[in-house]
Amino acid sequence: MTQETPVNDEQRAEGETNGAEVSEGQQVTQAEYQAAQAKAQEYLDGWQRARAEFANYKRRVEREMKDSEYLAAGDTIKSLLPVIDDFERAMANLPADLTRNSWINGLSMIQKKFNKFLDDANVTIIDPTGELFDPNQHEAIGTEEPTDAAPSGHVTTTMQRGYLLGERVLRPALVRVAQ
Repeated sequence: MTQETPVNDEQRAEGETNGAEVSEGQQVTQAEYQAAQAKAQEYLDGWQRARAEFANYKRRVEREMKDSEYLAAGDTIKSLLPVIDDFERAMANLPADLTRNSWINGLSMIQKKFNKFLDDANVTIIDPTGELFDPNQHEAIGTEEPTDAAPSGHVTTTMQRGYLLGERVLRPALVRVAQ
């Protein structure tokens, strides 16, 4: 058997107050919990944003590195073009009595290696004779009278071939154009 102790009004009021404090304490705890959740969400959003920014930064740096390598390769190839031109001129003006010379055959093989190097580097030769003049790829150094083979606005003669690396013009072709 339990004995009940009489509770006076003062004690009853104190008990209700304690109950209210516990109830308020739970509400404060709930508010703290919601604040902590909001803060955690804020940190998660910040972390995800930083992660996305880093991924974008990484892609941008990789793209810039590729572009830098592409430009450096283009500059290197561009510096070799005069050597390739000299080989072509030398082989084009070869005297007939030297065509069977083994030394000349060796030079011809070197020229072929240069041409293979250009092919492997994705370099395209611009030799526009008979084509419509394109100021983006051709440099006009003179004009000639139009003919049936080259009507007005077309290239009549290619004085020096041009070169493209992908879409980039390394050197425009030097041409004569029909008026």
